[in-house]
Amino acid sequence: MTRHSGASGKPAKSRRPKASKSKSRSPAKVAGSRWSRTGVETEVIQLRRELHEARGEQTATAEVLRVISGSPGDLKPVFASMLENAVRICSATFGNIYRWDGEAGHLIATHLIPAGFAEERARSPDWRPVPNSPVGRMLTSKSVVHVANLATEEAYIEQLDPVIVAAVELGGARTVLFVPILKGSDLVGFFAVARRDIRPFTGKQIELVQNFAAQAVIAIENARLLNELRQRTTDLTERTTDLTEALERQTATSQVLQVISSSPGDLEPVFAAMLENAVRICDATFGSIYRWDGEALHLLATHNTPPAFAEVIRHSPFRPHPQSPPGRMVADKTVVHVADVRAEPAYIHDPVAVAAATLGGTRTALGVPLLHKGEMIGAFFLSRQEVHAFTDKQIELVKNFAAQAVIAIENARLLNELRQRTDALSEALEQQTATSEVLQTISSSPGDLEPVFATMLQKAVRICDAKFGNIYRWDGEVFHVVAMHNTPPAFAELRRRTPYRPNEGYIGRMVTTKSVVHIVDAAPRGLSPLRRSQTGPNPD
Repeated sequence: MTRHSGASGKPAKSRRPKASKSKSRSPAKVAGSRWSRTGVETEVIQLRRELHEARGEQTATAEVLRVISGSPGDLKPVFASMLENAVRICSATFGNIYRWDGEAGHLIATHLIPAGFAEERARSPDWRPVPNSPVGRMLTSKSVVHVANLATEEAYIEQLDPVIVAAVELGGARTVLFVPILKGSDLVGFFAVARRDIRPFTGKQIELVQNFAAQAVIAIENARLLNELRQRTTDLTERTTDLTEALERQTATSQVLQVISSSPGDLEPVFAAMLENAVRICDATFGSIYRWDGEALHLLATHNTPPAFAEVIRHSPFRPHPQSPPGRMVADKTVVHVADVRAEPAYIHDPVAVAAATLGGTRTALGVPLLHKGEMIGAFFLSRQEVHAFTDKQIELVKNFAAQAVIAIENARLLNELRQRTDALSEALEQQTATSEVLQTISSSPGDLEPVFATMLQKAVRICDAKFGNIYRWDGEVFHVVAMHNTPPAFAELRRRTPYRPNEGYIGRMVTTKSVVHIVDAAPRGLSPLRRSQTGPNPD
């Protein structure tokens, strides 16, 4: 159906719907959207930067911790790693670490320090900061001091602190960060990180250096504890070694004393035990003991001596050259310790010293005198075939053995004297007893000589440890046997049948001189053993 216009009645024109006009976005809204995207991108970049920095800081911290754990007790690589990471991550020019002793700072580590400043620090590594300097303020407050421009500090302008002046003029330092290293409330050191441009450090960079300072305290404390532990371990080891050596020396001394007590008067096993123990404990090659008679040394004992040299000293006595080590020992009556016998001036003048070096291989030698009441009675010698000095404890041990050797020698002398006196007393007593018995026989048998002579012969043969004995009567020309004791039958029969007429033999000399004749070997020459057993001794 057609619609008509109400006014004219004509059909009304059909109205097409108006095309909707696209609304253009306002410039403000478009700009806002664009800036929103830029802000997000900026924020992302910022976050990425922060993440990168955080990762760098974590990596640096992990690296420092790794160095700390990998270098227990060694602070040098730890401080080097800390400085390298601090300077790199903080975009600094160079850095130093100082140890504080309560009065001065001592430079202990550097990284990328300029040459001129490094030379100045090497010449005078100690730093005694003035109170109003940045380091002085750090020492007082025990907190971080951040200087934007070191060249504007009074300590530089007034030339009050030589290190500050050198840092500015030789190191080119401008922005500087001083971070204390605190152990509890005590300041033990500090970091100094510098830039050549005026550009303050960020809070995170300052925090990183503070973290390194805290790790430095841990490393210092760990090193201290580890060094203490090592020192204690060393002390314990040394003490254990000393106790072991002392026990070994005491055991050796005890063994020697035991040999002395179990071998009274017998010096051979005593000297053998002394030399064996001295050579072993003193790490010597061989040793010898000599007796001194006032003019020469006589060999008494050796241990482990090389055969060629042993053959030389076996033909003792020998007289040491006055200027040789043994000669000096004899003259001074003191210990001689020669590091190298071949370096001795008198070496070539003493044949025994030459033999000791060439045949015995001696290089280091030790001689200890045996002294009794201030007089030298012998000497104790030890030799090494390498140049290696004896220790004081080893020398003391040999001196102890030398003293024991003197005691053993003196004991043996006294014991032998006692034995001789005892033997003499026993012999005298036996003789007196025999004489008494003979007198008793004489008194109990008046006029009867047979029992008197029998008793005399029996006592004389026994006391004199003889095999048999006879008593003869002399009539001026011949001897007539009147008594015999234990005489071999054939000889006894011969003497009974035939009186004995002496010629010019030893019996003849007795008759002529009317004195005792003592013959060591009375066996007649030219007679067979059978003939001798039949005839007995032929005095003439």
